[in-house]
Amino acid sequence: MKIKFTLTTILLLTIICQANAQSRDKYNMWFQYLMSAKLTDKSTLTALSQYRSFDLAYDTRLFLVSAYLDYEVANDVKPAAGFMFLVLDSYKSDNSKKERYEKRPFQQVTLGGNIGRTSVSHRFRVEERFISNPDEFIVRLRYLISLRIPFNRAGEKEKLYGILKNELRMNLVKEDPFDSNRLTAGLGIKVGKNSAIEVAFINQLETKSTSNYAYIGYRNSFDWRKKNKNK
Repeated sequence: MKIKFTLTTILLLTIICQANAQSRDKYNMWFQYLMSAKLTDKSTLTALSQYRSFDLAYDTRLFLVSAYLDYEVANDVKPAAGFMFLVLDSYKSDNSKKERYEKRPFQQVTLGGNIGRTSVSHRFRVEERFISNPDEFIVRLRYLISLRIPFNRAGEKEKLYGILKNELRMNLVKEDPFDSNRLTAGLGIKVGKNSAIEVAFINQLETKSTSNYAYIGYRNSFDWRKKNKNK
């Protein structure tokens, strides 16, 4: 427990100090809470909230809430549909803030698998983005590959795991179809049977800019399936 606490403290301090030392648009903070709940043997509800800032916490960059429902149609094949609402804050050339709102329905398919003890996930998503101020409609395609790498030995209780992700995002109809590429590398620390704290470094490459985020997230899972009274 002391080793886990010390490691977590070092990682958090390193990320926060690095983020605080850099200029706006280069190093930013990213906070997230994610919840997943098993509804039936085949269906799962996932919901998340996310806050990003240009500094440690106060200079808002983005806020969103999202939820989706998936259904396992075959082994490790899960189509899903969901909705996201976002508040987008960015700086204009005169250094004033511009606020935009976005409503984003989306559809996706997730394919799971394993390479040894490392779990691998492929997610294909289509988004319909309705953005205000000014009004804009964009269809965006996303492909995400995620690896979860266990650090415990086989048969031991999991305490730490590695996170490695890369996501490519493309606009369906635009002069420049490339939207961004997002690379994530981090560490998960189990703090309960069904919960974990995750810290990571995120690099997002766009056409004319690059943004880096220090990520701190909390996730937990629930089982809301109705229990069989006959058991």
